[in-house]
Amino acid sequence: MINDIKAEAEKKMNKSIDALHSAFNKIRTGRAHPSILDSVTVNYYGQETPLKQVASVNVEDNRTLTVSPWEKNLVPTIEKAIMSSDLGLNPTTSGDIIRVPMPMLTEETRREMVKQAKADAEHGRVSIRNARRDANSMIKDLLKEKEITEDDERRGEDEIQKLTDKYIAEVEKMLKKKEEDLMAV
Repeated sequence: MINDIKAEAEKKMNKSIDALHSAFNKIRTGRAHPSILDSVTVNYYGQETPLKQVASVNVEDNRTLTVSPWEKNLVPTIEKAIMSSDLGLNPTTSGDIIRVPMPMLTEETRREMVKQAKADAEHGRVSIRNARRDANSMIKDLLKEKEITEDDERRGEDEIQKLTDKYIAEVEKMLKKKEEDLMAV
């Protein structure tokens, strides 16, 4: 039973790490990376569709992404979708290829992005701690129902705490790496 609770907690903590990873991908560094456009959706025959499902996104150089739509009539729609996204990007079209240059980041912008990364990391930590709290309360419920002993409870809570520490350390490592990426000129 405790192993099931531990597995469930680990699954929730993994989801927290995945969510943090995708949040960090939205915070752009000075370099071009296709995942920056993951949040962009395009109106494709009346449906809001993720950009990567209607076009290929590639890195042309350190500062430029190229978007190649699979249907030529989508070029203006994709260009409009990138412009209206909250990413602050200005695409240019040449034929049926859309180029998305990454603007240079100012020191102030970098600091704001580091603040955003820290806030996202804190959300990740809170989510991991919530998973720990839920798991510990399930273990306490088992103890109240006399399904486990007090020793089992302590052992289970210790295992959950080790799991929590491991995932919190992962969040810290990801945040440190993101800060380094953002502050690198």
